[in-house]
Amino acid sequence: MKRLGALLLTVVAAVALAACGGDGGGGSSSSGSTGSSGSPSKLTIFAAASLTDPFTTIGKQYEAANPGVKVTFNFAGSNTLVTQIGQGAPADAFASADTQNMDKLTSQSLVDSPTTFTKNTVTVIIPAANPGKIENLEDLANDGVKIAAGAEDVPIGTYTQEILANMAKSSGYGSSYQAAVKGNIVSQETSVSGIVQKVELGEVDAGYVYVSDALAAGDKVKSIAIPETYNVVADYPIAVVKESKNQAGANSFIKYVLSADGQKTLSKYGFLPVE
Repeated sequence: MKRLGALLLTVVAAVALAACGGDGGGGSSSSGSTGSSGSPSKLTIFAAASLTDPFTTIGKQYEAANPGVKVTFNFAGSNTLVTQIGQGAPADAFASADTQNMDKLTSQSLVDSPTTFTKNTVTVIIPAANPGKIENLEDLANDGVKIAAGAEDVPIGTYTQEILANMAKSSGYGSSYQAAVKGNIVSQETSVSGIVQKVELGEVDAGYVYVSDALAAGDKVKSIAIPETYNVVADYPIAVVKESKNQAGANSFIKYVLSADGQKTLSKYGFLPVE
């Protein structure tokens, strides 16, 4: 009987040891950073090209705050990302440079309810050497000026057209100005990064980009401000992709973007806070 009792105690102790040893005695991360095998948890974020610099920084900050998490990004024009997600590309969250492209996914029930996390405005940039001798917005209508803009289905392209339409209604510019500037657009890019590159290389005399992009380009370009009267404010929404395999992680990442730390980083790169 004593031998049977000792055997039972040994079995119970072994079971208890196995139960405690599953996580090596450590606590689990609130973001679910590692799986049962201890492998890193992966987060794939699809984000508008204009978010490349701030989101790359935020990704590193998020990884530091959540050991075991690996964040990867797919940066491109918002409309391109919408197409990719619609075709089943694996993504955990999507950050758009406009509400229109996000609406395409919400209407198809492909993302959860989006949240606006930052804002942006538009400016004109010219190469530092200024080969087109552009001194003001009026000069964009001069004969021979070469301008890069976004394609009409890309957010920056849509915003550019809205700005020109606003200027067409003004007695200071008018419809003739709008037509002249449109006629000088020689390159329509699929992302804002393509516009910046063409301006930096001097392939065009000017380009319409976000204020944040002008800031990121540094002394490679000069900026010509667009008055608030004609400018637009771009809302940037973010949402969890419903087919995400890591929805808890995606929600955690979005929460970080909305946090004081995330907002501070966005502000550093020229983005505007959400009111």
